[in-house]
Amino acid sequence: MIEVTIDSIRVSLMSQHRVVILKDSESERYLPIWIGACEADAITIELQGVEVARPFTHDLLKGVIGQLGAKIKAVVINDLHNEVFYAQIVLDVNGHRMEVDSRPSDALALAVRAKVPIYVNETVMEKAAITPEEDMTEGVGDDKLKSSPFKDLIDGLNLDDFGEEN
Repeated sequence: MIEVTIDSIRVSLMSQHRVVILKDSESERYLPIWIGACEADAITIELQGVEVARPFTHDLLKGVIGQLGAKIKAVVINDLHNEVFYAQIVLDVNGHRMEVDSRPSDALALAVRAKVPIYVNETVMEKAAITPEEDMTEGVGDDKLKSSPFKDLIDGLNLDDFGEEN
């Protein structure tokens, strides 16, 4: 199992769909998972510490689990079939381990509320994780920019035009 953290939640400018980006805790691998807008908001609200007047569904679920005497131990993104991710919520119920099937987005919303670890099965990471290219992670001021797609633009700039008033 690979422990991950929620790196960010992003919105597609073309479709307004949301994607949660999970980051491998020990490497530069990222796992993007498309999620619904409501689940994205539920995760974001908790991560930003926003107070809500009434409990959201994930707050309710956390409360019910606790009232029944169980403890949320972790969430695991455990499978990927036909581009659909699967997850489990791992519970401790009176000393017994119980795993409950879940959508990853709901499991993540619950994990941030319960402040429990998030894991991804290694085979899922191998199938779907991405590693940014080296020159995409370098800063703008680095020499890497000179070998980027902006090379022609940079080479074509006339720096004498800057700083002069007309």
